[in-house]
Amino acid sequence: MSEHDLDTLKARFNGGDAEAIDELIEIAGEEGDADELRRLTDLGYNDAADVLIELATERTDLAELQRLADGGNQTAADVLDELT
Repeated sequence: MSEHDLDTLKARFNGGDAEAIDELIEIAGEEGDADELRRLTDLGYNDAADVLIELATERTDLAELQRLADGGNQTAADVLDELT
């Protein structure tokens, strides 16, 4: 995806376009962009949290899982328990 396309998608997201939100989450997951997934998770998008948990699990990123668990994400806590 070009930078222009991504900027357009983010503008749609900022306008509250639900499809844009889903697309951003999907793209961030495909690209392994933990920063973008973290940002979307912090904005309250549970789908982004789920993808971030998957990514952190694949990378065995215990710190990310702990951060999510500390923030109240039960799925992250469960995965963290399984990995430790």
